[in-house]
Amino acid sequence: MAINESNLTKGQVRKLNALRKSIGDALGEEAFNKWLMRQKTAKKEIRVDPVAEMIAEALKPLGKKKALNLGRYGYCVKRAKGKGAKGLVIARIEKT
Repeated sequence: MAINESNLTKGQVRKLNALRKSIGDALGEEAFNKWLMRQKTAKKEIRVDPVAEMIAEALKPLGKKKALNLGRYGYCVKRAKGKGAKGLVIARIEKT
């Protein structure tokens, strides 16, 4: 079975070419097909960032009142850095 390389990612094409070069075209394609079938069955888990969830929960009451306007480019929230620094530094993101 011929493999359509235009549907593969860059990493998959590299793996296919390496297999072809190491064990030959026919065996390489057969091994690649077996490997690809195992890869497609693997499910990716959706990770939820706990810090993002906490920030969203903290801002949810402000969003309901429509009192919170984040603007077009939003804001950047960072930890305060430096000697004795505590809290957060919030800066508006400007168009560059």
